[in-house]
Amino acid sequence: MNIDFATLIGSSPNPYVLLDRDLRIAWMNDAYLATTMRTRDSILGRKIFDAFPSDPATESFRQLDESLNRVLAISQVDEIALIRYDIERPDGSFATRYWSATHTPVFDDAGEMRFILQHTVDVTELHKLRQLRDEANLIRRAETIQSRNESLLEESRRLHQFFEQAPGFVAVFGGPEHIFRMANAAYLELVGRKEIVGLTVAQALPEVVPQGYIDLLDEVYRTGEPYLGRRERVTLHSEVSGSTSERVLNFVFQPILGDDEDTSGIIVQGYDVTDEAAFEERQAMLINELQHRVKNTIAVVQVLAKQSFRDLADGESAMAIYSSRLMALSAAHGVLTQGSWGPAPIREIVEATIGAACGDLAERVEVRGPDYMLDPESALGLTMIVHELTTNALKYGALSNDSGGVELRWTIADCDTEDHVHVIWREHGGPKVEPPRNKGFGTRLIERGLGSRGSTGVRFDFAEEGLVCAFEIGLAKGESSAQFGRPFAKF
Repeated sequence: MNIDFATLIGSSPNPYVLLDRDLRIAWMNDAYLATTMRTRDSILGRKIFDAFPSDPATESFRQLDESLNRVLAISQVDEIALIRYDIERPDGSFATRYWSATHTPVFDDAGEMRFILQHTVDVTELHKLRQLRDEANLIRRAETIQSRNESLLEESRRLHQFFEQAPGFVAVFGGPEHIFRMANAAYLELVGRKEIVGLTVAQALPEVVPQGYIDLLDEVYRTGEPYLGRRERVTLHSEVSGSTSERVLNFVFQPILGDDEDTSGIIVQGYDVTDEAAFEERQAMLINELQHRVKNTIAVVQVLAKQSFRDLADGESAMAIYSSRLMALSAAHGVLTQGSWGPAPIREIVEATIGAACGDLAERVEVRGPDYMLDPESALGLTMIVHELTTNALKYGALSNDSGGVELRWTIADCDTEDHVHVIWREHGGPKVEPPRNKGFGTRLIERGLGSRGSTGVRFDFAEEGLVCAFEIGLAKGESSAQFGRPFAKF
């Protein structure tokens, strides 16, 4: 059966056009004419780029020209998966079209390539669908990004609220010039400014430059090490009120480090403790004044005691004992005054008391025990007990000769409702000890040394090798160091 391929391709619904080696249009089917909106006479015999003009500088021209020339050069099929090639309408306007093209070489009986058969498919609608799909995906991505941005914005708002409501002043400086990036309301109130963001610290607060604070910021930025300011005084000029004031601040200059460990900025955070510092200064002044008056009162009492004991038998000896007790009490007052009549360390109490009583002989008293803080009343009671034991050792016990010594040791027991301080005074190397026939005033003072603190649980052991006195101080939790936020470890 003979097949007329020209008629077959001519009636195909798919567009076909035949080009010679000069790229002139030699033949086309009806589907090609319908697709390109041309008549046969208007394009037959014309070169493809004359029949369908395209700017040589465009991607459309480049793609089609390169594909056709590849077929001419290698005599093999070449395809263009997608090319935009706009078609001129009869009215002179252009229709945007997207094509998929196949260029097939056509050979004569001698095997020489004579033509190029172009099969084109209009994929404009398909391309639009793909665009819509991509746009839909783009919209979904945009919606996702928008949702994330809204979350970030909300988080940023919360962080800004936290920043503004921070329980102290906070500011952020950027770069080596220390430019204000952020400052909360407390910081603006402290420095007496309204608008400082975008200014350097030196521009916004020129009064702090001669006070050395820019140098501190430079050092923190250079080293990457924070600076902690404790009770530092700074003079600030308020543009709001027009006044200058000295403030006392606790603050930290904290460097902001990046992933590369380089400093990118500094955060300053702190508290204005001006009122607290003024209160402490006034309190210290009042306590010092109290100490001065106590010393004066002790001196007056001592004078009155001398006059009272002057006419008594053995009054000089009694006066010496009385004076030593006053001096021990004065030493305890000194320790407590140094701590503003707050909790006092046991070690300082006993060492001050022993030193006041026996001077250079204090080196023969070995003091051992963990750090622990006593409230003022217990500290005074302990002072009187240790003083009586020390003076007794000087007169009759281990410190009355040249070879004896004393070990003063304490331990801490943590019970459910109380802390118990167990104290042991142990003498050795002194004269032979004999139990006293009568309980003297010193013994009674030791037994009642803690006054309103209750029984001390005193136990005496008059062993021949040396006196041993053991007692304990029972303090309800919250009455001793715990009440003041115990600064020492408890053993």
